Amino acid sequence: MKIRTHAQEGFTLIELMIVVAIIGILASIAIPAYQDYTKRAYVAEALSVAAGVKSAMWDYYTVQGNWPANNTVAGLAKPTSITANRVTQVDITGNNITIQFTNTLSPAPANTLVLTAADANGSLTWDCTGGTLPGKYRPANCR
Repeated sequence: MKIRTHAQEGFTLIELMIVVAIIGILASIAIPAYQDYTKRAYVAEALSVAAGVKSAMWDYYTVQGNWPANNTVAGLAKPTSITANRVTQVDITGNNITIQFTNTLSPAPANTLVLTAADANGSLTWDCTGGTLPGKYRPANCR
């Protein structure tokens, strides 16, 4: 009489459970990191939108010798007309540009980034450490 033996085929239940657990752990680390990355991308886009506002402020300052009081004085559209993904408005007040983000970027009231201009002997420097936006969403030079 011949005994037939079968080689094991496939995976056992415990092996499959271990693989699922490892995938779950990796996902729990990767998803929050990706969400922070996308929010930093929205902030970078907002800084690109603010580049035009920076130019208008510098033009006004070089001609007038002082900072514009608001968007209209600087020759720009009203603040709520300057928008982008997750940006609701870009507002000028003196030498400050305030970028207002939606609450989906960061919970209110932590949703503004303030760029402050300074005249450094004929060249313009910008400080972007103002506002209430958390540091983890800011570009490296704005932390």
